[in-house]
Amino acid sequence: MRILLLGGSKSGKSGLAQELSSMLASGGRKIYWATMEPVDGEDEARIEKHIEDRLGMGFETIECGKSLLARADEAEGATVLFDSVTAYLANEMFGGGFDENAPERAAGELLELSLSCDNFVCVCDELFRGGEDHEGLTEDYVRGLAMICRTLAAHFDTVCEVVCGVPHTVKGSLDPLGITAGTA
Repeated sequence: MRILLLGGSKSGKSGLAQELSSMLASGGRKIYWATMEPVDGEDEARIEKHIEDRLGMGFETIECGKSLLARADEAEGATVLFDSVTAYLANEMFGGGFDENAPERAAGELLELSLSCDNFVCVCDELFRGGEDHEGLTEDYVRGLAMICRTLAAHFDTVCEVVCGVPHTVKGSLDPLGITAGTA
């Protein structure tokens, strides 16, 4: 099963992703694919919180924020929690100079990675839903993020927007997993 979880910052996406991944794995291998490359103390604190949140949950961790396919073989046959598309695109787009082709490449790599796993739960911030006008590279990034999410949504089984920890199903269903979601 491939699931895309969208939502604002601190909406409960990562917690729900951990719960869904554990249910989908059914005691099998679980991987937490971490993409954030910390640049300051705030990032480091956020990473520590995520590590604390999943202590004792049995996740292996892959820290890879660029060139996903170089490590895709490590995820074969596992349930993968990919957190997050937001950080991954930033790494690819700005990690070494601006790369205007990063969104298309990232979308392709994410789709390919998702197909190599038994299950794939993917988290993305909805920065593109703010209703704000952005300029320059920020606008390029926001548009790229929206394009990736549209691409994943078209191919994934289930798409949910998470608001205050509550999933609102946009496509598919979480019901087989025993989670009753609201409808958007």
